[in-house]
Amino acid sequence: MEGLRSVSVIIPTLNEEGCLKEALAQFERSPHSGLEVIVSDGGSSDSTVSLAEEAGVRVLTGTPGRGEQMDRAAEEAHGEVLLFLHADTILPKRWRLHMERAFSRRGVVAGAFSLGIDSPSPWFRVVEFVARQRARHLGLIFGDQALFVRKDVFLSTGGFRGLPLMEDVDCVKRLRRVGRVALLDESVLTSPRRWTSGGATKNTLKNWLFLLLYRSGVTPARLYRWYYR
Repeated sequence: MEGLRSVSVIIPTLNEEGCLKEALAQFERSPHSGLEVIVSDGGSSDSTVSLAEEAGVRVLTGTPGRGEQMDRAAEEAHGEVLLFLHADTILPKRWRLHMERAFSRRGVVAGAFSLGIDSPSPWFRVVEFVARQRARHLGLIFGDQALFVRKDVFLSTGGFRGLPLMEDVDCVKRLRRVGRVALLDESVLTSPRRWTSGGATKNTLKNWLFLLLYRSGVTPARLYRWYYR
């Protein structure tokens, strides 16, 4: 790909008022930047939507479900490249240049950053290391790594198929059938909240268990009911 003429950053939200402002502040937009930011909300009851509107980004609203929210935004996005970003995640500096270099590699249709967790705890250095090995050797890339993909490829391979859970793993698996998915050395910085809520070790084991169940054939809809029960 010759440069990145236009990029659409898609942020799925549901009651993210605590972190959305910082997530949006990292983007400098101008009429000629070719950068579009879309907040796809799933029915927030807090100030998430108003914060997004105040920031001047596009806001889409609809039913909850991360896969469905991101698919909805992808259909309406104007960018030739889509970047899916969690609301509690900060991209590395010069992230657009890193994406451009990834697409310049032969056969690359998508990519993701390495995982970085915003905590000094040594435990999270272990989590980051395991995540890197998981992505590099097993091809398992999760949404907190800021997946980016050419829009035409994303749509032609089915997107996230509206899945409520494991939508990222499922999507990457299908993307790998049509081209390479690059893993960048540069890291995003994401909040530790999904590990620390209920205990970091417990949540890590829970995530691996659900990944195992998914790979064993349990449907994402059933996993979603179990996960949030």
